[in-house]
Amino acid sequence: MHLDTSPTTCTVFLGVKKMAHGSIEEVIPWLKQSYADEALTTFLLFDDATGKTFDVDFRGTIDEVLARFFKKTGIDPSQEESPLSTKRVGRPKLGVVSGEVTLLPRHWEWLKRQPGGASVTLRKLVEDARRTDTQHSHVRIAQEATYHVMTTLAGDFPNYEEALRSLYAKDDVRFDQLLASFEPDVRDYIKALATPVFQK
Repeated sequence: MHLDTSPTTCTVFLGVKKMAHGSIEEVIPWLKQSYADEALTTFLLFDDATGKTFDVDFRGTIDEVLARFFKKTGIDPSQEESPLSTKRVGRPKLGVVSGEVTLLPRHWEWLKRQPGGASVTLRKLVEDARRTDTQHSHVRIAQEATYHVMTTLAGDFPNYEEALRSLYAKDDVRFDQLLASFEPDVRDYIKALATPVFQK
């Protein structure tokens, strides 16, 4: 199962029942219009990217709730560009941004001897490191998100601890076996979050 996490999306649970999934801008108004304020405190809104719960203050109008939420979380739904785009130095059209790098003299000497100079060499080194680290990072992020959701929704379930161990051991067969006894909505959400962990 693929879980859409772009842009900021959340999944809403009431107990062990999944109630909604979508962007923050869709989910918060739907909850506000569908339920009384006192009932809204019983819902859990999970950030699909991190597995952590959003703390939403539902008092006031929908616009007030959203404005308060975005101010508190620092999420800007209208700003898709990197924060580095505020003032670009270098070659803005190419996305090149100037920054500071501190190295030892021997490092600078080595960089100067490389074809293309220091900047080209550093960019190549960073890209190589990013490619190497990408899969590892995706796995770690997925493990952490799954851990947070499992702890919140399934901490009292049978096989919880064993399932966590299989998650970090990347044992997909054992993980699926242990999750079989979980409540269906909880199980499906956990498996969706954990998908990157078990991709070959």
